[in-house]
Amino acid sequence: MAPDEAELVARAVGGDKAAFGRLSRKAASAVHALLRRMGADPALADDLTQDALVAAWRSITTFRAEASFAGWLMRIAARLYVKRRRKDARLVVLAEPIAEAAPAVMSGGEGLDLDRALASLSAGERLCVSLCHGAGFTHAEIAEALQVPLGTVKSHVTRGLAKLRRRLRPDEHVEVACHG
Repeated sequence: MAPDEAELVARAVGGDKAAFGRLSRKAASAVHALLRRMGADPALADDLTQDALVAAWRSITTFRAEASFAGWLMRIAARLYVKRRRKDARLVVLAEPIAEAAPAVMSGGEGLDLDRALASLSAGERLCVSLCHGAGFTHAEIAEALQVPLGTVKSHVTRGLAKLRRRLRPDEHVEVACHG
């Protein structure tokens, strides 16, 4: 954690709302982007970002500065998203094939479009890959949060990463591992 962030966290733990506000402003866009990559529409991502900030303020005294404030906030937001999806009974984590989408490389070689590539994954793959690589969850944590078998999570992450590699780097073999 950066020294200025550590100071802001210490002040926020002491009840300083302005310090918490500065931390929140720095982290909110990363949280919103993670939620969008997980599959939340823009309005839901906005709502959950706000909910995560409220939850973080309420539990700021439990923050153990082992990671960045943004990382901690992303984990809170990811859990809220999973809870919302489960509550709405729309969570579908099945190994269903989907139609192949267009390659994710942008025209003119300008760069890679990770959001489009993630959107081409099945809902289960997108969610598991986003939780693993976007929010830093382990496979076991994802299985517990989604209430699905560990093998299902591992399959979704493996298949999802393989599809992303093919879309984002079709000419290269890139190894990407998720912590177990």
